[in-house]
Amino acid sequence: MTLSKGNLFANLAAILVCFIMIFPVFSTIVLSFKQQADVSHEPPLLFPCNTETEDFNLTACRFFVEGYERIISPKEDPDTLFGYKIDGRIINTYLPNTVFYTISTALLVTMFAGLAGYVFSRYDFPGKHLIMIGILAITGIPLLTNLLALFQLVVDARKFSAPFYEAWQASDTFSEDTITSMRNWQDRILLVMIYVGFFLPFSVWIVKSFFDAIPLELEEAAYIDGASPYQALTQIITPLAMPGLVASFLLTFVGVWNEFIANYLIVGSSKPALRGAIVGVYDLTGNNLINYQVLAAACVLVMLPVVLVFLFTRRTFFNAMTEGAVKG
Repeated sequence: MTLSKGNLFANLAAILVCFIMIFPVFSTIVLSFKQQADVSHEPPLLFPCNTETEDFNLTACRFFVEGYERIISPKEDPDTLFGYKIDGRIINTYLPNTVFYTISTALLVTMFAGLAGYVFSRYDFPGKHLIMIGILAITGIPLLTNLLALFQLVVDARKFSAPFYEAWQASDTFSEDTITSMRNWQDRILLVMIYVGFFLPFSVWIVKSFFDAIPLELEEAAYIDGASPYQALTQIITPLAMPGLVASFLLTFVGVWNEFIANYLIVGSSKPALRGAIVGVYDLTGNNLINYQVLAAACVLVMLPVVLVFLFTRRTFFNAMTEGAVKG
């Protein structure tokens, strides 16, 4: 089957767009495996495969893990299972923080969006349409415009809880390390609450469109068979709306994983131990303005988990987006 000129042009345009999008990621991966001499080579080299007489020789390619070693920073430790421990803060501090922020926020947003979407889809009450319009309007407000108020909210929360921590410390109810850990967990929970408030409105609209597409007769049949409203929701409606819930989870997951400004302002600037991975990469720029292979290795390690999540869930996600577009 021959391609028309229009189809050929569309295919070439799609290939060009894919190349433009993939090339920065590909070049970052290649850069992460270079050594310092190849990074600073003049003129710049995409592949470190040059020799004294040739610009490119496949047998002369040089790839190193210097950048990853400096990020992971493995140290010998006979007390550990494999004889090494990881001292790199990206791996042992920032990435675990990000995993906690993303999974906690995504689960809460998905749960609240599911409940709210079901109520907005199935019940009529005064002010319903006005509330839905308000929720839609909130989705257009950037997080950046609310940061000053959110920062003040966090400061007030810290001031409110400070007397309790001071009293516990004075009475030796908890150790100083325990109190420090409690303060840190308070800030983590506050940050998760901020993320939930920011990502929830859009998720409500996504999930509601899936509930709207589920026939009300299915619930009525379940009630006739003796099911309670809770059983009908959990056993019949929720499985049918699962693609929308999965889409809400994934969109929130990626959004929180890539979020920078709130994490940096709320906890990253004052408490390095609570920073997320994106803030951790930003922190590396102060000491690695020349060692680009180190920054590239950090970027690869940070983007790898979210890429893997999408690779394993891409079919469900794109099916959910397609169904949502048709059903909504």
